[in-house]
Amino acid sequence: MSKVIQTCWILGLTLLLGCQQETPSKLSSVPQKDFISHQVIEWRLATSWPKNLPGLGMAPERFAQLVEQMSNGRLVITVYGAGELMPALSVFDGVSNGTIEMAHSASYYWKGKAPAAQFFSSIPFGLNAQQMNAWLHYGGGMELWEEVYQPFGVLPLAGGNTGMQMGGWFNKIIASPEDFKGLKMRLPGLGGEVLKKLGGVPVDALAGRELYGALQTGAIDAAEWVGPYNDLSLGLHQVAKYYYYPGWHEPGSTMEFLINQQAFSTLPNDLKMIVKVAARAINQDMLDDYTQGHIAAMDVLLNEHNVQVKLFPNTVIRALKYARDDVLNSEAAKDPLFNKVLESYMANEKSVKRYFSYTEDALSRFELDDKNQP
Repeated sequence: MSKVIQTCWILGLTLLLGCQQETPSKLSSVPQKDFISHQVIEWRLATSWPKNLPGLGMAPERFAQLVEQMSNGRLVITVYGAGELMPALSVFDGVSNGTIEMAHSASYYWKGKAPAAQFFSSIPFGLNAQQMNAWLHYGGGMELWEEVYQPFGVLPLAGGNTGMQMGGWFNKIIASPEDFKGLKMRLPGLGGEVLKKLGGVPVDALAGRELYGALQTGAIDAAEWVGPYNDLSLGLHQVAKYYYYPGWHEPGSTMEFLINQQAFSTLPNDLKMIVKVAARAINQDMLDDYTQGHIAAMDVLLNEHNVQVKLFPNTVIRALKYARDDVLNSEAAKDPLFNKVLESYMANEKSVKRYFSYTEDALSRFELDDKNQP
């Protein structure tokens, strides 16, 4: 058993046992009566990622292992990579119509079905991973997420976080907001709408494995995927000149497990809890994996491939932020559910920024250079 699976198994078992105590928990209030069934249930889970891609691709694999181990083999989930059962961006429909029981993806891909879904991945200039987890699990975010997906017969669970992303790979210098005009960039969700405000052309229908070819042929001028951990493995440094930062568009990108509501409702109560607890464990595990993976991969990009890393100018960041505010207000005016989620999200964001101004953000404002010790 790998260290990751062993650690997650222990965490999952601890949470599961804790949920069986008399004291109510945020995780559940499941009756203790279904532990006698030994029927083996088989599910299929399709992802939007290449099979076994570091981080994104491994999270559903680890989830399936945890579920099988914690259920003593009573719930077996087979994981399929993008394109094996269905196209990468068809997994939501697959879960909704019952073709598959589960999927692993990102909610901003479904903006055409439910614009409010975008809040549960990442909002430009919004919450980081830690803050997203707090809003989702203790700030009312999960209840809103369930409300958004309920008409589709889909139950969402947070399924990992990549941490703050990089700004993307470009084949031209971005020196001012005007440089976005006419720029074709793979940028999904609200980030793409922000790009459009500055005259860019967002392309959101490209899966990760398609980015290399699109950049190489000039079908797109720029692309963001995740960050060094995945970008290195996809070889994006070979087909783009400049690696920009920071990732203004996705400061903390939450992934999702999608579950067919009818399939979930037929599970015994203990298996329902095992699924939820395993997802919660993987939600944290992915962030840990990405944090360390990004660090190591960035060293390789800088030291072995001499990647040119560039900081977006202040004028560009300011223009993007103003455009974000316009996009949010415009979308809220068109969709009452989008506006409802926006109000919750922004109220939380305001409180978060106030608190973090006394904590993490306060410390980062100090210049702590070891070469100039007092």
